[in-house]
Amino acid sequence: MSGTGYLDETASQTAGPYVHIGLDPKNAGFDIFENNFSNVMVSEGTLGERIYVEGCVYDGSGAAMRDVLLEVWQANAAGRYSHPADRQNRPLDANFRGWGRASSHFETGLYSFETIKPGSVMGRDARPMAPHINFWIVARGINLGLNTRMYFADEDEANRRDPVIALIELEARRKTLIAQRTERSGVAVYRFDIRIQGEAETVFFDV
Repeated sequence: MSGTGYLDETASQTAGPYVHIGLDPKNAGFDIFENNFSNVMVSEGTLGERIYVEGCVYDGSGAAMRDVLLEVWQANAAGRYSHPADRQNRPLDANFRGWGRASSHFETGLYSFETIKPGSVMGRDARPMAPHINFWIVARGINLGLNTRMYFADEDEANRRDPVIALIELEARRKTLIAQRTERSGVAVYRFDIRIQGEAETVFFDV
């Protein structure tokens, strides 16, 4: 205890090399949990359009990071979060938790989520927000988890009205939040690369 009567602040540190063992052990080769958190967020009864979200997290030198842990949370297809704080008069989906966890591939650096395309949700002042997925990223070299959002390129009109995107002045910076759509085996695939530093650094939010 210091002379002021308060405990000294613990020194900060980055996520260590064992982050996957503790938070995503199955991907690291350790089957230690009865229920493993997964990057598969859908089941047979989940409502909405099935999509894949995938990409890489790049460091300041442009190299794909291979020790990244990512968590996502999102609204369901009707635009409602599976959380008590969301009191919108919209239906819940009992077959959709709205949260997932994945780690980047240890060789390629690629991460992926199997989910559904979310609906638009109401933001502050009852302003509708464009469909989006919230990301949290942690890895070695990152002192605090990084928060960002992924928006959909095929929701251009909704994106133009989104109050959060509107806070970003430069068009080039806004583009770092937009995922491009392709298709694979008849299923929509959205590519969302995240750049920690550099000229095309992804927009991160202080939440």
